[in-house]
Amino acid sequence: MSGYGKERVGWLPRMLAAGLVLWLGAGPLWAQPHEERPDVRVVVDVSGSMRDNDPDRLAVSALDLLVALLPSGARAGVWTFGETVDNPLPLGEVDAAWREQALALPPALQAYQQYTDIEAALNAASRSEANGWRHLVLLTDGMIDLSPGRGPKPDIDRASRRRLVGERAEELANQGVAVHAIAFSDQADLALVERLAQSTGGLAALAQSPEGLLGAFLDIVERIFPADQVPLDDGRFVIDDGVETFSALIFHEPDDEPLTLVDPEGTRYRAEDAPDDVRWQVEPRFDLIRVPDPQAGEWRIDGAVGEESRVNVASSLHLRTADLPTTLYRGFDVPVEAWITHDGGPFEGGEDLTLSVSLQDDQGEVQSRVVLEAEAGRYRGRLPAPALTGNAHLVIRAESEAFQRQRAQAVNVLPAIGAVHRPQAGRVVLAAEHPSLNRDNTEIHGELQGERLEAEAVGETRWHLALPDLDPSLSLPLLLEATVELDGERRTLSMPRLVLYPDGRLGIGVADVVGPTLATEAFDDPRGSDAEPPPDMGDEPIADRFVAWVNRLPDAAQALWRAGWPGLERLWHEHRRDPRLWGALAALVLLLVVISLIRRRQERRPPHREEPHV
Repeated sequence: MSGYGKERVGWLPRMLAAGLVLWLGAGPLWAQPHEERPDVRVVVDVSGSMRDNDPDRLAVSALDLLVALLPSGARAGVWTFGETVDNPLPLGEVDAAWREQALALPPALQAYQQYTDIEAALNAASRSEANGWRHLVLLTDGMIDLSPGRGPKPDIDRASRRRLVGERAEELANQGVAVHAIAFSDQADLALVERLAQSTGGLAALAQSPEGLLGAFLDIVERIFPADQVPLDDGRFVIDDGVETFSALIFHEPDDEPLTLVDPEGTRYRAEDAPDDVRWQVEPRFDLIRVPDPQAGEWRIDGAVGEESRVNVASSLHLRTADLPTTLYRGFDVPVEAWITHDGGPFEGGEDLTLSVSLQDDQGEVQSRVVLEAEAGRYRGRLPAPALTGNAHLVIRAESEAFQRQRAQAVNVLPAIGAVHRPQAGRVVLAAEHPSLNRDNTEIHGELQGERLEAEAVGETRWHLALPDLDPSLSLPLLLEATVELDGERRTLSMPRLVLYPDGRLGIGVADVVGPTLATEAFDDPRGSDAEPPPDMGDEPIADRFVAWVNRLPDAAQALWRAGWPGLERLWHEHRRDPRLWGALAALVLLLVVISLIRRRQERRPPHREEPHV
């Protein structure tokens, strides 16, 4: 196992270990002082499914990265979970000794267990109090899988999921606990990961590569410990007289040419000839350049500058914001409030100061922007409602002739109302994502091939929209619209179009992408009125399906042999109600009976004697 992990993890742990001292030196730039000291509690999945869904051992690399990014003085700890929950690194103050213990943890992160109890892990990690918010960073493939010894499956798994989504997430939020969740596979229960983050004010991301992991962790750390930046445009950034130190984190590809730093006077520096007081770390995928007491003026980076690149600054001027949401909703604008402080007090002057906020998608493209209005020393405005869903960034920027500052905060953009097609039930199930929407203030209807269809409320935040008989070979776009009345105002929400039978041979129209929440959300009704439908077997004949199932038996038997008795027990609990299993057992018993009868007949038959030849 250790050899495999070393080969697959590759560059990231070695890179972080080599550059840890430099990261620590740059730490204050990535986390400016706060009145509160939030806890960071890393919760790592070590279930057997992570062996398959995290083949590159990104969870191990993630811990190394977080150890490097956490500022000294913060409080942090590490929990692992599978069938049981362990705490290999207790909660403590981040210092050199704590980092050394954390970097020695990888063997514990690869001691895989058979099952996955996310609920117990979050309960254990959130238990002790903190001086501020408790931030749980959950690293998982997001698939709840409890031991059959605790009850019949999959009922116990679904019950645990319902408790997390319907009860525990709200309780955690009320207790000052935010769950930031990173999934390591697109086969994971992404809806659960996003729902936990949405309900508790955390962030959710899918990380399937070192680059994706790096970006996700930077987003989480900057969410917990906000830091001032200066805008970086086309490799150029401006440093003002008040900047004491800047730290440029420049992402690039492993094969790109070495970077060159150019100061305002045109002097060019490379990593090998930088001044002694400049710390320059070169790694295959990024350079980290820390310059103390920098010269004022425009600096430039010559070379490839990736989208996630940024320049953090330490100075007496700080850009502050009111609490920014972690989840935005399509169709709802976003109120924003920001201001500038000087040495912790009010900022005097700034007659030419302009503050603005923009929403950028995961490619860095600006989707919307608004200039904030000055009001009693603060700047306020409302960002237009997002038009797209997915991961994005809110970027607040302050600009004047004397200085520039900005802050970038990651957000998840969700549809206000989610929709999923249930072909076997002949309907579309809709559920309110926005916390203010319910059956009393929201009416939903759809339009399918010119016919208007009304949705019926079946719960506080749930609707069913019945569909006419449709041809499964024909893909059709269902247009959905909601009429909402909030705060005495009546508004119309256009929802993403939903494709019915997307795998049909013929298609009419193109539907919007609605995001992973809608693609994977089971919409389990606590009352059981909308339970998960059985798998769609299609029109394939029963005999063909049985033959295909029999053909898969050798592979299943081999996997069962590797799993041993626990695997056999788990298989029995999962499939004991499957008629195919009973049919196979009956056929096996019949075959054994036939073989036994043949052997008995052979044993009773008198031996044949051959007379000797004369």
